[in-house]
Amino acid sequence: MVFLTTPNKSEAEKIAQSLLKEKLIACANIICPVTSFFHWRGTIEKAEECLVVMKSRVDLFAELVERVKGLHSYEVPEILALPVVEGSEGYLAWMSVVLK
Repeated sequence: MVFLTTPNKSEAEKIAQSLLKEKLIACANIICPVTSFFHWRGTIEKAEECLVVMKSRVDLFAELVERVKGLHSYEVPEILALPVVEGSEGYLAWMSVVLK
């Protein structure tokens, strides 16, 4: 599972579509809006963003990160991967078919 935040829905959709076409992710869910609070350049910031939850494989993560950095408008985009402990057999089989 890879989590990504974007400044708006159109950028979230653009990134998700690109990663899907390149078979770096099997699926993306876009949740808008989310309210984010974070440290940036010495101040605490607040922003309305979109959260993109993507399903991929660990061996594709480095390539996914580089591709997102090329598409994203943020200087330092949030790209975080969390392990999947379990998954339904059918869903995991589907992922193995659609990914690189």
